Amino acid sequence: MNRKQKLLQGFILLGIVILINVIASFFYGTLDLTEDKRYTLTDATKSSLESLEDIIYVRILMDGDFVAGFKRLQTSTEEMLQDFQSVSPYIEYDFIDPLVGNNEEKNKTIEQLAEQGLTPTNLRVPDGDKVTEKLIYPYAIFNYHKTSFVVNLLEPDVPGTNKDIILNNSVSLLEYKFANAIQKLLLGIKKDIIFTDGHGELNAQQTSDLETSLRPFYNTGRIDLDTVTGITQDLDLLVVAKPKMPFSEKDKFKIDQYVMNGGKVLWMLDRLNTSLDSISLSGNYIPLDLPLELDELLFKYGARIQSNMVLDLECSRIPMFIDANQQEMFPWYYHPLIAPTSQHPIVKNLDRINLKFPSTIDTLKTKTNVKKTVLLSSSQYSRIQRVPTRLNFEILRYEPEVDLFNKGPQPVALLLEGTFPSLYENRLESGMKEMLQDIGAPFREKSVDTRMIVVSDGDFAKSLYNNNTQEVSEIGFNKWERRVYKGNKDFIINAIEYLIDNNGILNARSKEVKLRMLDKYRAKAERTKWQLVNIILPLVFLLLFGLVFNFWRKRKYTS
Repeated sequence: MNRKQKLLQGFILLGIVILINVIASFFYGTLDLTEDKRYTLTDATKSSLESLEDIIYVRILMDGDFVAGFKRLQTSTEEMLQDFQSVSPYIEYDFIDPLVGNNEEKNKTIEQLAEQGLTPTNLRVPDGDKVTEKLIYPYAIFNYHKTSFVVNLLEPDVPGTNKDIILNNSVSLLEYKFANAIQKLLLGIKKDIIFTDGHGELNAQQTSDLETSLRPFYNTGRIDLDTVTGITQDLDLLVVAKPKMPFSEKDKFKIDQYVMNGGKVLWMLDRLNTSLDSISLSGNYIPLDLPLELDELLFKYGARIQSNMVLDLECSRIPMFIDANQQEMFPWYYHPLIAPTSQHPIVKNLDRINLKFPSTIDTLKTKTNVKKTVLLSSSQYSRIQRVPTRLNFEILRYEPEVDLFNKGPQPVALLLEGTFPSLYENRLESGMKEMLQDIGAPFREKSVDTRMIVVSDGDFAKSLYNNNTQEVSEIGFNKWERRVYKGNKDFIINAIEYLIDNNGILNARSKEVKLRMLDKYRAKAERTKWQLVNIILPLVFLLLFGLVFNFWRKRKYTS
């Protein structure tokens, strides 16, 4: 082969490589070989993207150089949007730095973003011997037609949790947050969420924060079951929030037939009539069962809230006077702090949830196929206190007997999915038949496939209302510790979305990106060793390759 032929072959090979790269630049794709499938979108996300018929424009307020952790969040955000673009050409995005310009322009931008509820994160950046502070906005704003949806890319900081773990959780949740934002923007007709009324349930002020969070995407309202002949199947979710008075047989029948026709229910029920105010007023308080008359209905569906209280060493605190002028905070074991351990998408990666006087929930065998999933449980340092018992604050005067807190995790929130049997099978009364005739609905003995959630506490979703100032607190606000437990609102919002969502978008929350953290202490101790390995080993391989190559050339051409 002469020199011209070799040059021609070289140019042809170079041209092929260039052509392949030019063609590849018009396409985006990945081959996901990762163990945790971090680059594979869920089917629900793909389905949502494929349904797009117009542009969704995303502005990410994270342009610029960041430290390693935030750089990873920035890169992962762009990669996720590229994955979205590979499914739908209607996704467009830009990274922008909102804090460009002079000080006056920056301050104006900060005020405008604050009006939208966007607050910056103060990032401390090492700079030689000094540490500088930099404001960043870890947000993505999804825009569709004239509506927008803000996504917080960064999960909330949890005291005592490694920052790398928080950033890793943020990366893990990107697909869910983005798919959820798109689904919210595409909702042409708002779905209906109705709270029951007439049984002493939480009032409008106490559910104000929850309903405010729901109203951009759902219609909310109230229904007094005594005033209607039945619950329409157009209703997407029925919420029973902390009732105190009994449900009549007719009310239970209406709920039962709503469930039989595929209705979804969120039960937030107190089994006992117990509160801190009751203990404070009486000094010695004996909690009693609330006469809700719902036990038989829940029993039929596969759940039973026991007449007891769960005490947990992992709990929030309340103030007590240790003398006439001095208060101290003491752990109140009846208010457990629940750290979700389930991998279910409703609760995965949630912050702690503050419950008040919860009871245990048993799962029961049902006539039909009902899947039971425990969503929330107390910690391993739990005990159960049965009633009747006397409650007072004397328990705070002594150190807890740790050996008594040995009952392990106790279920306090339960998801039920499947086909449910009717409570009124073979016991339909004439009045109930007339009720069904009035609404033109046949009696069902077994439900279609549906789902419900039972939580043994109604206070965790309640907002505190100040009669003097008309101020409403955020869900999860602890007035004694003066802090908000974000997990409370996240849990109830996730629960509602899971019950209503038939597309499975929430399943993207279960995706886990495994964090393979560097052992900093070992890295420091073995620093010299690995420096030598990284420097010398490549040189050794290069030397061996040269020797083998020269030996091969000599052998080839001398023969």
